[in-house]
Amino acid sequence: MTVKAMPTPEFLKLAETASDEDIDRAQRLAHEWLLVEDALDQADIRHTIPIFGSARIPAPDNISDYDLKERRCQNLSHYYAEAREVARRLGQLIEQRQLTHTKLVTGGGPGVMEAANRGAHDVDHQSIGLNIVLPREQHVNPFIAAKHSFEFQYFAMRKMHFLKRAKAIIVFPGGFGTMDELFETLTLIQTKKMPRVPILLYGKDFWQKVINLEVMAEHGLIDPADIELYHPVDSVEECWQLVAPIIETLAQTHE
Repeated sequence: MTVKAMPTPEFLKLAETASDEDIDRAQRLAHEWLLVEDALDQADIRHTIPIFGSARIPAPDNISDYDLKERRCQNLSHYYAEAREVARRLGQLIEQRQLTHTKLVTGGGPGVMEAANRGAHDVDHQSIGLNIVLPREQHVNPFIAAKHSFEFQYFAMRKMHFLKRAKAIIVFPGGFGTMDELFETLTLIQTKKMPRVPILLYGKDFWQKVINLEVMAEHGLIDPADIELYHPVDSVEECWQLVAPIIETLAQTHE
């Protein structure tokens, strides 16, 4: 793929005292952003629906292949099946409506990410994978087209690409990484740094146990209205009812 020219050190220099190490880091950050941005622009991808979730949740038929730590997640394996079905249905609608500029996107790894890319693959929707280099757990799943598979070193650049084109966000159960993605998004919307988009928390029982924003609101740490920034859902059908109209709107407006 064609990559835009690297920014010059003069453009990136923040101060006369900036070290070579700082300038090099800034160049690498800029290059990582531009590499993916150029590829998505060339593919005319204007809208995305990110699907977040744990790398540890196994497929229901693959539990025996997971090591001891991942086996603790086997009671969550139904979320793998449901993420796959959600992506299959949304990907099918995108393809039926011939929205070549709209894509499902995941973190590109195993678990829920694999499930979503796999569901899209089931209906020939070429979804995007934004992978990241990690010490363990993260590897590229086989259900992403090579031209739509990207590898990041920096979480910040990865999250920016997740959100720049997002029209709706579906968040399945996950750990620190999933929480990071969720609360980054909530913060950006709360502070009006990005447009408000629907955020669906899939799995009401899980999310009600894990987060309680009502406590923050009670103490005045967030506004009561901030609790309305996300919508708990508990089934493929419920998720479909909220996201499918967004896809239809894109089709009708020809955006």
